[in-house]
Amino acid sequence: MIKPHKPQLRNPLKNARGLGSAKDGTGHFIVQRVTAIALIFLSIYAVGLIVSLIGADYAAVRATVAHPCHAILLTAFSVAMFWHAKLGMQVIIEDYVHTPFTAATLHLLNIFVCALAAIASVLAVVRIALGA
Repeated sequence: MIKPHKPQLRNPLKNARGLGSAKDGTGHFIVQRVTAIALIFLSIYAVGLIVSLIGADYAAVRATVAHPCHAILLTAFSVAMFWHAKLGMQVIIEDYVHTPFTAATLHLLNIFVCALAAIASVLAVVRIALGA
């Protein structure tokens, strides 16, 4: 005997709730694209700076990095790079790790590693720029 089809009285929005976050996906997408665009220009600058310093002695490299323009751009490069890396790893973890505990652990590890690396690189540039 075939069971009769029950009419679905539930609103389609009610069926979709709880199946994932629909709050900040667009913001995440935009920030990832903005950091990617910034990294295009900042990477060209950083590679150009490194190439221009090939063969220079320690004092010349230190003086170049200590220049305010170079210090600001290198700091921006470091922050954009680690922020972009954090966002990219977050997407990979969300897409491929399905165990809640493992996903939460990896998310925390991702945040801490990227934050510590960004802080260390900014601190290094600031120390050189301030002459410490």
